[in-house]
Amino acid sequence: MSTHQQDMSLVTSTPPINNGNQIFPEIEMSGDSSSIVRATVVQACTIFYDTPATLDKAERLLAEAADNGAQLVVVPEAFIGGYPRGSSFELAIGARTAKGRDDFRKYLASAIDVPGPEVERMAEMARKYKVFLVMGVIEREGYTLYCSVLFFDSHGQFLGKHRKLMPTALERCIWGFGDGSTIPVFDTPIGKIGAAICWENRMPSLRTAMYAKGIEIYCAPTADARETWLASMTHIALEGGCFVLSANQFCRRKDYPPPPEYTFSGSEESLTPDSVVCAGGSSIISPLGIVLAGPNYEGEGLISADLDLGDIARAKFDFDVVGHYSRPEVFSLNIKEHPRKAVSFTSKVTKDETVKN
Repeated sequence: MSTHQQDMSLVTSTPPINNGNQIFPEIEMSGDSSSIVRATVVQACTIFYDTPATLDKAERLLAEAADNGAQLVVVPEAFIGGYPRGSSFELAIGARTAKGRDDFRKYLASAIDVPGPEVERMAEMARKYKVFLVMGVIEREGYTLYCSVLFFDSHGQFLGKHRKLMPTALERCIWGFGDGSTIPVFDTPIGKIGAAICWENRMPSLRTAMYAKGIEIYCAPTADARETWLASMTHIALEGGCFVLSANQFCRRKDYPPPPEYTFSGSEESLTPDSVVCAGGSSIISPLGIVLAGPNYEGEGLISADLDLGDIARAKFDFDVVGHYSRPEVFSLNIKEHPRKAVSFTSKVTKDETVKN
């Protein structure tokens, strides 16, 4: 098994299509195989409470990634709609406040309907820049929010979505829970693509379900900027024999509304406008456990690498977790993929219809 790791370099020259308008430097790795997929992970911050402006920012980032040759672009958890870092929504057990309720009202207004006009715009971005797009969003269904990932192909087709199965800690008071009907792995011309969000990546059963569906490019939008996150991503790459693309936001206090409109609970007094509240750490890892790009803790940026799809077979030779390294006579896993609805309606069948049937 090769342990060779190529050097990363910082692109300082202006790409020919970019016309000198590059937003962020791109960290890249070169490759020369015929089975290469150029992948880019976006590390950037939401424009909080301003979804139209965030979509504009997303388009600028996609344009730059495409100029640098990206075929696949992964955008962080909750990029559209925002990750409410530090906010408590003034929740306490058995108590709510008027401000907390209004904070939720504003957050709900920043979320998007799926399908909806924002989804159509993202589809058009993917088509315009000819990229496969994996986008973290806050999805609104009625008055319930979901932390979701949307998938688009390079022709602008909306492929589907994944809803976060298990929100973490206080997220459970703000977001609903996904079910087994949105754990897709899409078979695309650049590989089989799926996603798990933040700490649900630590759920072995969910990972195993995606391995069983043949995932090759495992996308992991996250809000976890701790250095320990890289170990989890490396383990998943080795365990699944797949590429892992982890995208996180890089945010400073000034990227969120100022107090008292928005308050970082428990830490607001110690923060300055330039204080880093999410340090990123986005990365790309090969099926052999080699860190191809990142982690980047320095600022907003585009993190890119060339994915040699031949590495998947090289890694599976060592370990195929749902194949030759499985023990189905000892262990089994049952995935319930049908949607779980709170209310189901059964149409009344008339006597005439019964006769016809």
